[in-house]
Amino acid sequence: MIYQKYVDFYIQQYKTGEIKFNKERIELVEYLEKYILIRDDIYFNDKMIDDCISYGEKWFFPLNPFQKFLIAFVFLFFKKNNRPFYRKHFWFFGRGGGKNGLLSVVLNFLQTELHGIREYHISIVANSEDQAKTSFEEIYNTVKRNKTLQKAFEYGKTVITSKKTDSKIKFRTSNGDTKDGLRDGAVAFDEVHRYESNKDVKVHISGLGKKPNPREFYTGTDGYVREGFLDSLKEKAKRVLNGTSRPNALFPFMCSLDSEDQVNDSDNWELANPMLHKPLSDYAEGLLETILEEYDDLEEDPANREEFMTKRMNLPVVDLERSVASREEIMATNRPFPELEGREAIGCLDYASLRDFAACGLLFKQKEDYIFKTHSFVRKNFADIYYGYSRKATEERKERFAPIREWEKKGLLTVLDEPSMDPKHIIDWFVEMRYLYGVNKIVADNFRMDLLKPMFEAEGFEVVIIRNPRAIDSLFAPRIENAFANNHMIFDDNPLMRWYTNNVLVKTKPDGNKEYSKKEHVRRKTDGFKALVAGMYCIDEIENINIEDAFDVLDEIEF
Repeated sequence: MIYQKYVDFYIQQYKTGEIKFNKERIELVEYLEKYILIRDDIYFNDKMIDDCISYGEKWFFPLNPFQKFLIAFVFLFFKKNNRPFYRKHFWFFGRGGGKNGLLSVVLNFLQTELHGIREYHISIVANSEDQAKTSFEEIYNTVKRNKTLQKAFEYGKTVITSKKTDSKIKFRTSNGDTKDGLRDGAVAFDEVHRYESNKDVKVHISGLGKKPNPREFYTGTDGYVREGFLDSLKEKAKRVLNGTSRPNALFPFMCSLDSEDQVNDSDNWELANPMLHKPLSDYAEGLLETILEEYDDLEEDPANREEFMTKRMNLPVVDLERSVASREEIMATNRPFPELEGREAIGCLDYASLRDFAACGLLFKQKEDYIFKTHSFVRKNFADIYYGYSRKATEERKERFAPIREWEKKGLLTVLDEPSMDPKHIIDWFVEMRYLYGVNKIVADNFRMDLLKPMFEAEGFEVVIIRNPRAIDSLFAPRIENAFANNHMIFDDNPLMRWYTNNVLVKTKPDGNKEYSKKEHVRRKTDGFKALVAGMYCIDEIENINIEDAFDVLDEIEF
Protein backbone atom coordinates (compact mmCIF):
# COMPACT_ATOMS: atom_id res chain seq x y z
CA MET A 1 0.00 0.00 0.00
CA ILE A 2 1.06 3.58 -0.62
CA TYR A 3 -0.06 6.36 1.68
CA GLN A 4 -0.52 10.11 1.36
CA LYS A 5 -1.80 12.18 4.25
CA TYR A 6 -4.21 14.37 2.28
CA VAL A 7 -5.58 11.39 0.35
CA ASP A 8 -6.00 9.33 3.49
CA PHE A 9 -7.62 12.21 5.38
CA TYR A 10 -10.21 12.89 2.70
CA ILE A 11 -11.15 9.22 2.31
CA GLN A 12 -11.35 8.83 6.07
CA GLN A 13 -13.72 11.81 6.30
CA TYR A 14 -16.09 9.93 4.02
CA LYS A 15 -15.73 6.59 5.79
CA THR A 16 -16.46 8.12 9.20
CA GLY A 17 -19.52 9.94 7.88
CA GLU A 18 -18.13 13.46 8.30
CA ILE A 19 -18.83 14.21 4.66
CA LYS A 20 -21.14 12.72 2.03
CA PHE A 21 -20.01 11.20 -1.26
CA ASN A 22 -22.10 10.69 -4.36
CA LYS A 23 -22.02 7.39 -6.23
CA GLU A 24 -19.07 8.29 -8.48
CA ARG A 25 -16.90 9.37 -5.56
CA ILE A 26 -17.74 6.18 -3.67
CA GLU A 27 -16.69 4.30 -6.80
CA LEU A 28 -13.53 6.43 -6.93
CA VAL A 29 -12.53 5.34 -3.43
CA GLU A 30 -13.20 1.69 -4.29
CA TYR A 31 -11.20 2.02 -7.52
CA LEU A 32 -8.26 3.68 -5.74
CA GLU A 33 -8.14 1.00 -3.06
CA LYS A 34 -8.47 -1.84 -5.56
CA TYR A 35 -6.22 -0.69 -8.40
CA ILE A 36 -3.99 2.25 -7.36
CA LEU A 37 -3.05 2.50 -3.70
CA ILE A 38 -1.98 -1.17 -3.61
CA ARG A 39 0.72 -0.66 -6.26
CA ASP A 40 4.41 -0.65 -5.40
CA ASP A 41 5.63 0.91 -8.66
CA ILE A 42 4.28 4.42 -8.01
CA TYR A 43 4.74 7.06 -5.32
CA PHE A 44 3.34 10.38 -4.15
CA ASN A 45 5.90 13.17 -4.27
CA ASP A 46 5.01 14.51 -0.84
CA LYS A 47 7.41 17.42 -1.02
CA MET A 48 5.94 18.71 -4.28
CA ILE A 49 2.40 18.19 -2.95
CA ASP A 50 3.21 20.17 0.20
CA ASP A 51 4.96 22.85 -1.83
CA CYS A 52 1.97 23.25 -4.13
CA ILE A 53 -0.49 23.44 -1.23
CA SER A 54 1.70 25.90 0.67
CA TYR A 55 2.09 28.01 -2.47
CA GLY A 56 -1.67 28.07 -3.03
CA GLU A 57 -2.52 28.94 0.55
CA LYS A 58 0.17 31.63 0.81
CA TRP A 59 -0.66 33.47 -2.41
CA PHE A 60 -4.23 32.52 -3.32
CA PHE A 61 -6.63 31.20 -0.63
CA PRO A 62 -7.05 28.45 2.01
CA LEU A 63 -7.50 25.05 0.38
CA ASN A 64 -10.20 22.56 1.36
CA PRO A 65 -9.53 18.85 1.95
CA PHE A 66 -10.96 17.87 -1.44
CA GLN A 67 -8.65 20.35 -3.19
CA LYS A 68 -5.60 18.96 -1.39
CA PHE A 69 -6.81 15.48 -2.34
CA LEU A 70 -6.91 16.48 -6.02
CA ILE A 71 -3.49 18.15 -5.88
CA ALA A 72 -1.99 14.95 -4.47
CA PHE A 73 -2.88 13.00 -7.60
CA VAL A 74 -1.34 15.64 -9.85
CA PHE A 75 1.98 14.63 -8.27
CA LEU A 76 1.62 10.85 -8.27
CA PHE A 77 4.59 9.45 -10.20
CA PHE A 78 5.99 6.20 -11.59
CA LYS A 79 9.10 5.13 -9.68
CA LYS A 80 10.96 3.94 -12.77
CA ASN A 81 11.02 7.23 -14.66
CA ASN A 82 9.45 9.88 -12.37
CA ARG A 83 6.72 10.58 -14.91
CA PRO A 84 3.19 11.44 -13.76
CA PHE A 85 0.99 8.39 -13.26
CA TYR A 86 -2.04 10.42 -14.37
CA ARG A 87 -1.68 12.56 -17.46
CA LYS A 88 -5.40 13.45 -17.63
CA HIS A 89 -7.39 14.95 -14.73
CA PHE A 90 -11.18 15.36 -14.86
CA TRP A 91 -12.64 17.72 -12.23
CA PHE A 92 -16.40 17.76 -12.62
CA PHE A 93 -18.72 19.31 -10.04
CA GLY A 94 -21.42 21.91 -9.49
CA ARG A 95 -21.09 25.61 -10.20
CA GLY A 96 -19.35 27.52 -7.42
CA GLY A 97 -17.18 24.59 -6.37
CA GLY A 98 -13.92 26.43 -6.99
CA LYS A 99 -12.71 24.61 -10.12
CA ASN A 100 -11.15 27.73 -11.61
CA GLY A 101 -9.51 28.72 -8.34
CA LEU A 102 -7.90 25.31 -7.93
CA LEU A 103 -6.83 25.37 -11.57
CA SER A 104 -5.20 28.77 -10.98
CA VAL A 105 -3.19 27.43 -8.03
CA VAL A 106 -1.99 24.28 -9.78
CA LEU A 107 -1.16 25.89 -13.12
CA ASN A 108 0.70 28.79 -11.58
CA PHE A 109 2.66 26.40 -9.36
CA LEU A 110 3.63 24.29 -12.38
CA GLN A 111 5.36 27.38 -13.80
CA THR A 112 7.63 27.81 -10.82
CA GLU A 113 11.07 26.55 -9.92
CA LEU A 114 9.36 24.48 -7.19
CA HIS A 115 8.04 22.30 -10.00
CA GLY A 116 11.42 22.60 -11.62
CA ILE A 117 10.85 22.10 -15.35
CA ARG A 118 12.12 24.80 -17.65
CA GLU A 119 9.82 26.19 -20.36
CA TYR A 120 6.88 24.19 -19.02
CA HIS A 121 4.39 26.24 -21.03
CA ILE A 122 0.67 26.09 -20.21
CA SER A 123 -2.44 26.88 -22.26
CA ILE A 124 -5.84 27.55 -20.72
CA VAL A 125 -8.53 26.79 -23.28
CA ALA A 126 -12.27 27.50 -23.32
CA ASN A 127 -15.00 28.08 -25.87
CA SER A 128 -15.12 31.82 -25.19
CA GLU A 129 -12.32 34.26 -24.46
CA ASP A 130 -14.02 35.44 -21.27
CA GLN A 131 -14.11 31.92 -19.86
CA ALA A 132 -10.57 31.13 -21.01
CA LYS A 133 -9.36 34.24 -19.16
CA THR A 134 -10.98 33.30 -15.81
CA SER A 135 -8.05 31.41 -14.28
CA PHE A 136 -5.50 33.45 -16.22
CA GLU A 137 -6.82 36.70 -14.77
CA GLU A 138 -6.90 35.23 -11.27
CA ILE A 139 -3.20 34.43 -11.59
CA TYR A 140 -2.54 37.85 -13.13
CA ASN A 141 -4.33 39.68 -10.31
CA THR A 142 -2.57 37.58 -7.67
CA VAL A 143 0.82 38.48 -9.11
CA LYS A 144 -0.16 42.12 -9.53
CA ARG A 145 -1.08 42.63 -5.87
CA ASN A 146 2.01 40.88 -4.42
CA LYS A 147 5.41 42.51 -4.82
CA THR A 148 7.21 39.26 -4.04
CA LEU A 149 5.44 37.49 -6.92
CA GLN A 150 6.19 40.44 -9.20
CA LYS A 151 9.88 39.64 -8.72
CA ALA A 152 9.21 36.05 -9.82
CA PHE A 153 6.96 36.68 -12.83
CA GLU A 154 6.66 38.92 -15.82
CA TYR A 155 2.96 39.51 -16.21
CA GLY A 156 0.93 41.02 -19.01
CA LYS A 157 -2.64 40.87 -20.23
CA THR A 158 -1.95 37.92 -22.56
CA VAL A 159 0.99 36.01 -21.10
CA ILE A 160 2.50 35.40 -17.65
CA THR A 161 6.11 34.19 -17.58
CA SER A 162 8.20 32.74 -14.75
CA LYS A 163 11.55 34.51 -14.64
CA LYS A 164 13.30 31.43 -13.24
CA THR A 165 11.90 28.74 -15.57
CA ASP A 166 10.74 30.81 -18.59
CA SER A 167 7.44 28.90 -18.34
CA LYS A 168 4.55 30.81 -19.93
CA ILE A 169 0.79 30.73 -19.32
CA LYS A 170 -1.53 31.81 -22.11
CA PHE A 171 -5.27 31.66 -22.60
CA ARG A 172 -6.82 30.50 -25.87
CA THR A 173 -10.26 29.97 -27.32
CA SER A 174 -11.14 26.45 -28.43
CA ASN A 175 -11.51 27.52 -32.04
CA GLY A 176 -7.85 28.28 -31.82
CA ASP A 177 -5.68 31.22 -32.82
CA THR A 178 -2.89 28.75 -33.56
CA LYS A 179 -2.29 25.04 -33.41
CA ASP A 180 1.37 24.95 -32.58
CA GLY A 181 2.08 28.22 -30.73
CA LEU A 182 3.66 26.80 -27.57
CA ARG A 183 5.42 23.53 -26.91
CA ASP A 184 3.10 23.03 -23.98
CA GLY A 185 3.82 21.12 -20.82
CA ALA A 186 0.17 21.27 -19.73
CA VAL A 187 -3.18 22.20 -21.23
CA ALA A 188 -6.29 23.02 -19.19
CA PHE A 189 -9.73 22.84 -20.81
CA ASP A 190 -12.38 24.84 -18.96
CA GLU A 191 -16.17 24.37 -19.25
CA VAL A 192 -15.80 21.13 -21.20
CA HIS A 193 -19.57 20.78 -21.50
CA ARG A 194 -19.48 23.33 -24.34
CA TYR A 195 -17.33 21.16 -26.62
CA GLU A 196 -19.36 19.39 -29.30
CA SER A 197 -16.55 16.98 -30.25
CA ASN A 198 -12.93 16.20 -29.44
CA LYS A 199 -11.62 18.00 -32.53
CA ASP A 200 -10.69 21.19 -30.68
CA VAL A 201 -9.16 19.21 -27.84
CA LYS A 202 -6.95 17.21 -30.20
CA VAL A 203 -5.61 20.41 -31.77
CA HIS A 204 -4.48 21.79 -28.42
CA ILE A 205 -2.93 18.62 -26.99
CA SER A 206 -1.00 17.85 -30.17
CA GLY A 207 2.04 19.73 -28.83
CA LEU A 208 2.17 17.84 -25.52
CA GLY A 209 4.98 15.38 -24.94
CA LYS A 210 7.76 17.65 -26.16
CA LYS A 211 8.30 18.68 -22.55
CA PRO A 212 8.67 16.30 -19.60
CA ASN A 213 5.65 15.37 -17.50
CA PRO A 214 2.77 16.43 -19.80
CA ARG A 215 -0.60 16.97 -18.14
CA GLU A 216 -4.17 17.65 -19.27
CA PHE A 217 -6.86 19.14 -17.05
CA TYR A 218 -10.57 18.98 -17.93
CA THR A 219 -12.90 20.99 -15.72
CA GLY A 220 -16.52 22.05 -15.75
CA THR A 221 -20.11 21.47 -14.78
CA ASP A 222 -22.66 19.63 -16.86
CA GLY A 223 -24.48 21.33 -19.73
CA TYR A 224 -26.90 20.96 -22.60
CA VAL A 225 -24.68 19.65 -25.43
CA ARG A 226 -25.40 15.95 -25.71
CA GLU A 227 -23.45 13.39 -27.71
CA GLY A 228 -20.50 15.76 -27.33
CA PHE A 229 -17.06 15.69 -25.77
CA LEU A 230 -18.31 15.79 -22.17
CA ASP A 231 -20.51 12.73 -22.60
CA SER A 232 -17.58 10.78 -24.05
CA LEU A 233 -15.38 11.96 -21.17
CA LYS A 234 -17.97 10.78 -18.63
CA GLU A 235 -18.15 7.39 -20.35
CA LYS A 236 -14.37 7.11 -20.19
CA ALA A 237 -14.47 7.99 -16.49
CA LYS A 238 -17.02 5.23 -15.87
CA ARG A 239 -14.82 2.69 -17.62
CA VAL A 240 -11.87 3.69 -15.44
CA LEU A 241 -13.93 3.42 -12.26
CA ASN A 242 -15.38 0.02 -13.10
CA GLY A 243 -12.01 -1.39 -14.11
CA THR A 244 -12.68 -1.90 -17.81
CA SER A 245 -10.21 0.77 -18.93
CA ARG A 246 -6.52 1.32 -18.28
CA PRO A 247 -6.25 2.30 -14.58
CA ASN A 248 -4.42 5.55 -15.26
CA ALA A 249 -6.32 6.57 -18.41
CA LEU A 250 -7.95 9.38 -16.43
CA PHE A 251 -8.27 10.63 -12.87
CA PRO A 252 -12.05 11.12 -12.54
CA PHE A 253 -13.33 13.31 -9.71
CA MET A 254 -17.06 13.56 -10.42
CA CYS A 255 -19.65 15.09 -8.10
CA SER A 256 -23.42 15.26 -8.63
CA LEU A 257 -26.68 14.32 -7.02
CA ASP A 258 -27.43 10.63 -7.43
CA SER A 259 -31.14 11.25 -8.03
CA GLU A 260 -33.38 14.22 -8.71
CA ASP A 261 -35.37 13.92 -5.47
CA GLN A 262 -32.21 14.52 -3.38
CA VAL A 263 -32.37 18.20 -4.30
CA ASN A 264 -35.16 18.77 -1.78
CA ASP A 265 -32.76 18.30 1.16
CA SER A 266 -29.97 20.88 1.23
CA ASP A 267 -27.82 18.47 3.25
CA ASN A 268 -27.46 16.49 0.03
CA TRP A 269 -26.07 19.38 -1.98
CA GLU A 270 -22.52 18.51 -0.99
CA LEU A 271 -22.95 15.41 -3.19
CA ALA A 272 -22.80 17.78 -6.17
CA ASN A 273 -20.51 20.44 -4.77
CA PRO A 274 -17.58 19.36 -2.55
CA MET A 275 -17.14 22.99 -1.43
CA LEU A 276 -20.27 22.48 0.70
CA HIS A 277 -18.63 19.85 2.90
CA LYS A 278 -18.86 20.70 6.59
CA PRO A 279 -17.39 22.59 8.29
CA LEU A 280 -18.20 25.33 5.81
CA SER A 281 -15.56 27.92 4.98
CA ASP A 282 -16.54 31.59 4.79
CA TYR A 283 -16.71 31.25 1.01
CA ALA A 284 -18.85 28.10 1.26
CA GLU A 285 -21.30 29.81 3.64
CA GLY A 286 -21.86 32.57 1.12
CA LEU A 287 -22.18 30.03 -1.68
CA LEU A 288 -24.75 28.03 0.28
CA GLU A 289 -26.85 31.15 0.89
CA THR A 290 -26.82 31.92 -2.83
CA ILE A 291 -27.87 28.40 -3.77
CA LEU A 292 -30.62 28.41 -1.13
CA GLU A 293 -32.01 31.64 -2.60
CA GLU A 294 -31.96 30.17 -6.11
CA TYR A 295 -33.71 27.03 -4.86
CA ASP A 296 -36.41 29.06 -3.11
CA ASP A 297 -36.96 31.08 -6.28
CA LEU A 298 -37.85 27.89 -8.16
CA GLU A 299 -41.21 27.84 -6.40
CA GLU A 300 -42.20 31.03 -8.20
CA ASP A 301 -40.20 30.41 -11.37
CA PRO A 302 -40.09 26.64 -12.02
CA ALA A 303 -38.82 27.26 -15.57
CA ASN A 304 -35.34 27.68 -14.07
CA ARG A 305 -35.35 24.20 -12.57
CA GLU A 306 -33.49 22.67 -15.51
CA GLU A 307 -30.71 25.27 -15.20
CA PHE A 308 -30.54 24.86 -11.40
CA MET A 309 -30.34 21.07 -11.59
CA THR A 310 -27.81 21.09 -14.42
CA LYS A 311 -25.48 23.78 -13.12
CA ARG A 312 -25.83 23.72 -9.35
CA MET A 313 -26.55 20.05 -8.79
CA ASN A 314 -24.56 18.83 -11.83
CA LEU A 315 -27.47 16.55 -12.74
CA PRO A 316 -29.11 17.36 -16.09
CA VAL A 317 -32.80 16.60 -15.93
CA VAL A 318 -35.28 16.57 -18.74
CA ASP A 319 -38.67 18.13 -18.21
CA LEU A 320 -40.86 15.36 -19.58
CA GLU A 321 -43.55 17.91 -20.31
CA ARG A 322 -41.16 19.43 -22.80
CA SER A 323 -39.07 16.51 -24.07
CA VAL A 324 -39.99 13.23 -25.68
CA ALA A 325 -37.77 11.11 -23.46
CA SER A 326 -35.06 11.32 -20.83
CA ARG A 327 -31.40 11.27 -21.76
CA GLU A 328 -31.12 7.66 -20.59
CA GLU A 329 -34.15 6.58 -22.62
CA ILE A 330 -32.79 8.20 -25.78
CA MET A 331 -29.40 6.56 -25.26
CA ALA A 332 -31.14 3.19 -24.77
CA THR A 333 -32.14 3.29 -28.46
CA ASN A 334 -28.50 2.51 -29.23
CA ARG A 335 -29.03 -1.23 -29.69
CA PRO A 336 -28.10 -3.27 -32.76
CA PHE A 337 -30.81 -3.90 -35.30
CA PRO A 338 -32.13 -7.46 -35.35
CA GLU A 339 -32.12 -9.28 -38.68
CA LEU A 340 -34.43 -7.18 -40.85
CA GLU A 341 -33.81 -8.34 -44.40
CA GLY A 342 -37.05 -9.52 -45.96
CA ARG A 343 -39.22 -8.14 -43.19
CA GLU A 344 -42.14 -5.86 -43.90
CA ALA A 345 -41.77 -2.16 -43.02
CA ILE A 346 -43.68 1.06 -43.35
CA GLY A 347 -41.85 3.67 -45.40
CA CYS A 348 -42.12 7.14 -43.89
CA LEU A 349 -40.93 10.57 -44.82
CA ASP A 350 -40.57 14.13 -43.55
CA TYR A 351 -39.91 16.55 -46.39
CA ALA A 352 -41.22 19.89 -45.24
CA SER A 353 -38.65 22.00 -47.08
CA LEU A 354 -36.76 21.72 -50.34
CA ARG A 355 -33.96 23.87 -48.95
CA ASP A 356 -32.68 22.24 -45.75
CA PHE A 357 -33.37 18.69 -44.47
CA ALA A 358 -35.38 15.68 -45.53
CA ALA A 359 -35.59 12.42 -43.60
CA CYS A 360 -36.58 9.01 -44.97
CA GLY A 361 -37.27 6.03 -42.79
CA LEU A 362 -38.37 2.44 -42.53
CA LEU A 363 -40.37 1.52 -39.43
CA PHE A 364 -40.47 -2.15 -38.44
CA LYS A 365 -42.41 -3.78 -35.60
CA GLN A 366 -41.23 -6.94 -33.86
CA LYS A 367 -43.33 -7.91 -30.87
CA GLU A 368 -43.19 -4.79 -28.66
CA ASP A 369 -40.13 -3.25 -30.32
CA TYR A 370 -40.26 -0.42 -32.85
CA ILE A 371 -37.19 -0.53 -35.08
CA PHE A 372 -36.41 2.58 -37.11
CA LYS A 373 -33.89 2.67 -39.94
CA THR A 374 -33.40 6.15 -41.37
CA HIS A 375 -31.38 8.23 -43.81
CA SER A 376 -31.38 11.99 -44.24
CA PHE A 377 -30.59 14.41 -47.03
CA VAL A 378 -29.16 17.87 -46.35
CA ARG A 379 -28.57 20.74 -48.72
CA LYS A 380 -24.92 21.80 -48.66
CA ASN A 381 -25.70 25.53 -48.63
CA PHE A 382 -27.90 25.13 -45.55
CA ALA A 383 -25.23 22.99 -43.84
CA ASP A 384 -22.59 25.60 -44.66
CA ILE A 385 -24.58 28.52 -43.27
CA TYR A 386 -25.91 26.94 -40.06
CA TYR A 387 -23.40 24.20 -39.23
CA GLY A 388 -20.11 25.32 -40.84
CA TYR A 389 -20.00 22.16 -42.95
CA SER A 390 -17.44 23.38 -45.51
CA ARG A 391 -15.14 25.25 -43.15
CA LYS A 392 -11.65 23.89 -42.89
CA ALA A 393 -10.56 22.50 -39.54
CA THR A 394 -7.99 25.28 -39.23
CA GLU A 395 -10.54 28.07 -39.57
CA GLU A 396 -11.81 29.91 -36.54
CA ARG A 397 -15.37 28.64 -36.77
CA LYS A 398 -16.05 24.98 -37.28
CA GLU A 399 -19.13 22.83 -37.51
CA ARG A 400 -21.51 24.10 -34.87
CA PHE A 401 -24.66 22.65 -33.39
CA ALA A 402 -24.41 19.44 -35.46
CA PRO A 403 -21.37 17.48 -36.75
CA ILE A 404 -22.68 17.07 -40.31
CA ARG A 405 -19.34 15.86 -41.71
CA GLU A 406 -19.06 13.18 -39.05
CA TRP A 407 -22.60 11.92 -39.70
CA GLU A 408 -21.92 11.99 -43.43
CA LYS A 409 -18.86 9.76 -42.95
CA LYS A 410 -20.99 7.32 -40.95
CA GLY A 411 -23.42 7.10 -43.86
CA LEU A 412 -26.29 8.54 -41.86
CA LEU A 413 -26.95 11.40 -44.26
CA THR A 414 -26.14 12.63 -47.75
CA VAL A 415 -25.11 16.23 -48.41
CA LEU A 416 -26.55 17.55 -51.69
CA ASP A 417 -24.85 20.40 -53.51
CA GLU A 418 -27.85 21.69 -55.46
CA PRO A 419 -30.04 24.83 -55.35
CA SER A 420 -33.07 22.92 -54.07
CA MET A 421 -33.40 19.32 -53.05
CA ASP A 422 -34.25 17.05 -55.97
CA PRO A 423 -37.03 14.71 -54.78
CA LYS A 424 -35.58 11.94 -56.92
CA HIS A 425 -32.96 11.30 -54.22
CA ILE A 426 -35.77 10.33 -51.86
CA ILE A 427 -37.57 8.14 -54.41
CA ASP A 428 -34.32 6.36 -55.27
CA TRP A 429 -33.58 5.65 -51.59
CA PHE A 430 -36.92 3.92 -51.07
CA VAL A 431 -36.54 1.97 -54.34
CA GLU A 432 -33.12 0.77 -53.12
CA MET A 433 -34.57 -0.22 -49.75
CA ARG A 434 -37.32 -2.22 -51.45
CA TYR A 435 -34.70 -4.66 -52.74
CA LEU A 436 -33.86 -5.53 -49.13
CA TYR A 437 -37.10 -5.12 -47.20
CA GLY A 438 -40.82 -5.52 -47.70
CA VAL A 439 -41.70 -1.86 -48.15
CA ASN A 440 -44.68 -1.04 -50.35
CA LYS A 441 -46.43 1.77 -48.47
CA ILE A 442 -45.07 5.29 -47.93
CA VAL A 443 -46.60 7.55 -45.27
CA ALA A 444 -46.02 11.29 -45.03
CA ASP A 445 -47.86 14.45 -44.11
CA ASN A 446 -49.31 16.62 -46.86
CA PHE A 447 -46.28 18.94 -47.23
CA ARG A 448 -44.72 18.47 -50.69
CA MET A 449 -46.70 15.31 -51.36
CA ASP A 450 -48.39 16.91 -54.35
CA LEU A 451 -44.91 16.72 -55.91
CA LEU A 452 -43.84 13.33 -54.54
CA LYS A 453 -47.03 11.26 -54.71
CA PRO A 454 -47.02 10.79 -58.51
CA MET A 455 -43.31 9.91 -58.42
CA PHE A 456 -43.85 7.27 -55.73
CA GLU A 457 -46.85 5.81 -57.54
CA ALA A 458 -44.87 5.63 -60.78
CA GLU A 459 -42.47 3.32 -58.92
CA GLY A 460 -45.33 1.17 -57.67
CA PHE A 461 -45.56 2.43 -54.09
CA GLU A 462 -48.86 3.04 -52.31
CA VAL A 463 -48.91 6.52 -50.75
CA VAL A 464 -50.79 7.47 -47.58
CA ILE A 465 -51.05 11.20 -46.91
CA ILE A 466 -51.68 12.48 -43.38
CA ARG A 467 -53.90 15.52 -43.81
CA ASN A 468 -53.72 16.68 -40.17
CA PRO A 469 -50.26 15.81 -38.81
CA ARG A 470 -50.84 17.63 -35.51
CA ALA A 471 -53.75 15.33 -34.76
CA ILE A 472 -51.57 12.21 -35.05
CA ASP A 473 -49.08 13.74 -32.60
CA SER A 474 -51.77 13.56 -29.93
CA LEU A 475 -52.89 10.13 -31.12
CA PHE A 476 -49.49 8.47 -30.96
CA ALA A 477 -47.74 10.44 -28.19
CA PRO A 478 -48.70 7.88 -25.48
CA ARG A 479 -47.45 4.99 -27.61
CA ILE A 480 -44.18 6.76 -28.43
CA GLU A 481 -43.55 7.79 -24.81
CA ASN A 482 -44.28 4.25 -23.64
CA ALA A 483 -41.88 2.81 -26.22
CA PHE A 484 -39.06 5.07 -25.03
CA ALA A 485 -39.85 4.53 -21.34
CA ASN A 486 -39.77 0.74 -21.69
CA ASN A 487 -36.77 0.58 -24.04
CA HIS A 488 -38.81 -0.64 -26.99
CA MET A 489 -37.38 1.91 -29.44
CA ILE A 490 -34.34 0.80 -31.46
CA PHE A 491 -32.30 3.15 -33.68
CA ASP A 492 -29.01 1.17 -33.78
CA ASP A 493 -25.98 3.42 -33.20
CA ASN A 494 -27.43 6.52 -34.83
CA PRO A 495 -26.36 9.81 -33.19
CA LEU A 496 -28.23 11.76 -35.89
CA MET A 497 -31.54 10.13 -34.91
CA ARG A 498 -30.78 10.69 -31.23
CA TRP A 499 -30.11 14.35 -32.07
CA TYR A 500 -33.42 14.64 -33.92
CA THR A 501 -35.23 13.16 -30.91
CA ASN A 502 -33.45 15.36 -28.39
CA ASN A 503 -34.48 18.43 -30.39
CA VAL A 504 -38.21 17.72 -30.08
CA LEU A 505 -40.31 19.98 -27.88
CA VAL A 506 -43.51 18.43 -26.52
CA LYS A 507 -46.25 20.98 -26.03
CA THR A 508 -49.24 20.04 -23.88
CA LYS A 509 -52.35 21.82 -25.08
CA PRO A 510 -55.16 23.01 -22.77
CA ASP A 511 -57.18 19.88 -23.61
CA GLY A 512 -54.29 17.69 -22.44
CA ASN A 513 -53.32 16.53 -25.93
CA LYS A 514 -49.67 16.69 -26.93
CA GLU A 515 -48.06 18.21 -29.98
CA TYR A 516 -44.51 17.78 -31.27
CA SER A 517 -42.61 20.94 -32.10
CA LYS A 518 -38.96 22.10 -32.13
CA LYS A 519 -36.82 23.40 -29.29
CA GLU A 520 -35.19 25.78 -31.75
CA HIS A 521 -36.64 26.37 -35.18
CA VAL A 522 -33.63 26.75 -37.46
CA ARG A 523 -30.64 24.68 -36.35
CA ARG A 524 -32.17 21.98 -34.16
CA LYS A 525 -33.92 19.81 -36.72
CA THR A 526 -36.53 17.16 -35.92
CA ASP A 527 -37.13 15.68 -39.39
CA GLY A 528 -36.11 12.12 -38.53
CA PHE A 529 -38.38 12.06 -35.49
CA LYS A 530 -41.31 13.45 -37.50
CA ALA A 531 -40.79 10.70 -40.08
CA LEU A 532 -40.96 8.16 -37.24
CA VAL A 533 -44.27 9.65 -36.06
CA ALA A 534 -45.66 9.40 -39.59
CA GLY A 535 -44.69 5.72 -39.71
CA MET A 536 -46.66 5.08 -36.54
CA TYR A 537 -49.81 5.99 -38.48
CA CYS A 538 -49.69 2.69 -40.41
CA ILE A 539 -47.44 0.48 -38.31
CA ASP A 540 -50.29 -1.72 -37.09
CA GLU A 541 -51.03 -2.73 -40.67
CA ILE A 542 -47.85 -4.75 -41.16
CA GLU A 543 -47.56 -8.40 -40.21
CA ASN A 544 -44.82 -9.58 -37.88
CA ILE A 545 -43.47 -12.05 -40.43
CA ASN A 546 -40.45 -12.42 -42.66
CA ILE A 547 -41.59 -12.21 -46.27
CA GLU A 548 -38.72 -14.33 -47.59
CA ASP A 549 -39.56 -17.06 -45.07
CA ALA A 550 -43.16 -16.95 -46.23
CA PHE A 551 -42.11 -17.41 -49.87
CA ASP A 552 -39.88 -20.34 -48.84
CA VAL A 553 -42.91 -22.03 -47.28
CA LEU A 554 -44.96 -21.48 -50.44
CA ASP A 555 -42.20 -23.01 -52.55
CA GLU A 556 -42.44 -26.21 -50.54
CA ILE A 557 -46.20 -26.60 -51.08
CA GLU A 558 -47.29 -28.80 -53.96
CA PHE A 559 -50.24 -27.25 -55.76
